[in-house]
Amino acid sequence: MSLSSSSSPSMPAAAEPQLKRVVVCGGGVIGICTAFFLAKKAAASVSITVVEKSSVACAASGKAGGFLALDWCDGGPLSELARTSFNLHRSLSAELDGPTAYGYRPLRTLSLSLSASTSPSSTRKPAHIIPDWVDGPVRNASTIGTVETTAQVHPQLFTRTLMAEAKAKHGVEVVTGEVERVEVEGGRATAVVLKEEGGRPAVLPADAVVLALGPWSCRLVVISSLFRVSGLKAHSIVLKPRNPDAITPDALFLNYHPSHGGKALDPEVYPRPTGEVYLCGMSKDAKVPDDPEQIEGDEESIRMLHKIAGEVSSHLGEGEVEVRAEQACFLPCTDDGRPVIGEMPDIKGCYVATGHSCWGILNGPATGAAMAELVLDGQASTLDLSPFSPARFLSGSRRRQHA
Repeated sequence: MSLSSSSSPSMPAAAEPQLKRVVVCGGGVIGICTAFFLAKKAAASVSITVVEKSSVACAASGKAGGFLALDWCDGGPLSELARTSFNLHRSLSAELDGPTAYGYRPLRTLSLSLSASTSPSSTRKPAHIIPDWVDGPVRNASTIGTVETTAQVHPQLFTRTLMAEAKAKHGVEVVTGEVERVEVEGGRATAVVLKEEGGRPAVLPADAVVLALGPWSCRLVVISSLFRVSGLKAHSIVLKPRNPDAITPDALFLNYHPSHGGKALDPEVYPRPTGEVYLCGMSKDAKVPDDPEQIEGDEESIRMLHKIAGEVSSHLGEGEVEVRAEQACFLPCTDDGRPVIGEMPDIKGCYVATGHSCWGILNGPATGAAMAELVLDGQASTLDLSPFSPARFLSGSRRRQHA
């Protein structure tokens, strides 16, 4: 079925301006934040469609930790992006019916060392830093984030809350389908073509297209012909302790030394307001499957996360928790470590927002707000997007033409 529409040939073209049609490809946090801010900014003057192959926040945006940091990207190209987005998270939590909507809260963040070969009695714990529930053999404790500089959200609830708000209040539509290509005519994006289903492909006419496909970005030639986005496979487990009230809002960044003397690991632990505890780590390069629903965690990586959980805290050991999830997701990474945010060179009306790596949840709001401004106003005022322009991947002569 074709999703395109045509106006009556007898109606004068200028009689009634058509809505500007924006198609956002990708239902993760970057795509949904973009659709949300487009809808807020444009009100009724723009029709917005989100295309998602499976379901909103089905991949990394539903399986990430949701950790937010104000100043951890200072000194690099992500500094302004991260600071702006951290503050947007706070204001959004107040706007969208309070923090209970998706688990936003400030939290303290600790750095700890943990050795599997050390007994708890042989370590001395600074009680003023380490919370009571962390009763494993930890040492070298330090505070690396305060309630002013670090916070969290539940990433799946955050992404879906924004989508529900955009749909209910602004009429944003979600279409299920797989993007096959962007139609380009005369150097301008004109439509998004979905893969064939039921005999013929669906066509979504567009005045602007935003490609926010995460690690699946390079499935499209329009992107892969200019730059590469790879996937880093990260594993996580979600546990519900028997006594969740004992777990305080303290995020843990661990330096873990296995008992067999292998390579040190850097797992992270995030207690959530929902009463669950999220642990992640064990990242590795891997091939990104075509379907996000096909992503499964590696058995050994999941087993190691359970082992670390029990060694960090007796509250997280076997028999003390209900296992809510054992999972994996792919983080989208670029070759130079910076996200790509901006209009594609040589293709007017075709925009890209991808490659946010482990900072996708943090930087989603500022990316979405800036993208909405870029699409609707021709430039972003929320922050300077020039460090993230896709034009940086052009060869020398073409880069000078776009400078």
